[in-house]
Amino acid sequence: MAHDDYQHQRNQMVETQLKARGIKDQRVLDAMRQVHRHEFVSAALRGVAYRDGPLPAGQGQTISQPYIVGLMSEALHLTGEEQVLEVGTGSGYQTAVLCLLAAHVYSLERNHHLADRAASVLKRLNYTNVDIHIGDGSQGLPDMAPFDAIIVTAAAPALPGPLRSQLSPDGGRMILPIGNNKKQHLEIVTRHGNRWEIEQTIPVRFVPLIGRFGFKDTTLQKNKRSSDDQDQTANV
Repeated sequence: MAHDDYQHQRNQMVETQLKARGIKDQRVLDAMRQVHRHEFVSAALRGVAYRDGPLPAGQGQTISQPYIVGLMSEALHLTGEEQVLEVGTGSGYQTAVLCLLAAHVYSLERNHHLADRAASVLKRLNYTNVDIHIGDGSQGLPDMAPFDAIIVTAAAPALPGPLRSQLSPDGGRMILPIGNNKKQHLEIVTRHGNRWEIEQTIPVRFVPLIGRFGFKDTTLQKNKRSSDDQDQTANV
């Protein structure tokens, strides 16, 4: 597909999926017109990259629906001067949008395959104001804190304490999905000193935030049980 065709699709995405649903921050709209979403999906999915829905990112993760990316980005009230923590790099698409909206982005991903791939794409597309770290997203990056804004792209059962404490006390804003595998809502957290304001917004459906202050990794638990069973069988 020609470059102009993708540009047309981005323009249509912004007009019909973002502006039509109430996204008004011009910086967010401009960023999402600019970021090449099709570069962050597999070749087989490039033709549907700008459709109104999430897409698989590999390793059991997804790229959020464009509207959700726009909504969460707008909720942070970014002016271009902020230090932002992103929990859940995934494909790197949301990361790229944040790079155009903030001074610097620290992105944290637990899956090294996703982290490496996202870093490669972001470098190829010349996004330079980003550092990608591998680790438990629910624990944040205390050495880099405080953050003016935090965005979490996986659902936590409750607001993780480390992320709460790493939010800047000077009006820092965080957006994240809270809930279980059946019911989740986006919550916007604003910190003023030792006071936190929490606003619950729309219902959503995200993959779980795996980590010490998130959900347990059931895949690892299943693998451990399988290994234990094999060990027991071998010892019979």
